[in-house]
Amino acid sequence: MNRIKEVLEEKGIKQTWLAERLGKSYNVVNGYVQNRQQPRLEVLYEIAEILNVEVKDLLIERKENK
Repeated sequence: MNRIKEVLEEKGIKQTWLAERLGKSYNVVNGYVQNRQQPRLEVLYEIAEILNVEVKDLLIERKENK
């Protein structure tokens, strides 16, 4: 799971803009945003750079059950 949707909303950035910057189709980026598919690690780093955030800011922390 990722937080790409939340980060885009916080920054007021449209999915179409991100798709253009990544050189990917809107449908691919929408898949990331809707968590239907997860970007490869390299793409996640590229998204973080484009959005000027840390990669960890794009990830949902997993809570471990003890």
